[in-house]
Amino acid sequence: MLETNIPTLPATAPRHSLRNGVVACVGVFSIIGILSYCSFQLGVLLALGSFGSSAVLLFTFPENHFSQPRSLVGGHFICTLVALLVLSFAGHHWWALAIAVALATAIMMLTRTLHPPAGSNPIIVFLAMPDWQFLFFPTLFGAMMMVLVAWFYHRACRRSYPLYWI
Repeated sequence: MLETNIPTLPATAPRHSLRNGVVACVGVFSIIGILSYCSFQLGVLLALGSFGSSAVLLFTFPENHFSQPRSLVGGHFICTLVALLVLSFAGHHWWALAIAVALATAIMMLTRTLHPPAGSNPIIVFLAMPDWQFLFFPTLFGAMMMVLVAWFYHRACRRSYPLYWI
């Protein structure tokens, strides 16, 4: 018989306990609440659309590679940086946006910073047409705040986060 290395997939979607659902819900509320409160109070955008799906990963699957600080911060930073570079050099064209998302994905893979929600950052950049400050506020600052809040929150819930930093 021929052996294959193909993993077997579960027959159904995973079940989550009520406790885990509450923990995730409060965690997502905490980080999005903090970022949006600061945005409203400071008059500075700190909450990106992509941060919503990052928060879901951080608080539902904190052990996943995509949820680790390296991936979350690195992925958001790389995707926004690539988008700003492509926008600067190629201009505001449909094909430039496609190049930005594709390049950002490849660079995240090569640098071991893959974070799927960050893949939407080039779309956000091309829609908003921000200046270079966008790379730091909201992107880098917001991603770092997410990791900090997740670290404190998971510790308070007696959950291990992160599994690794680099």
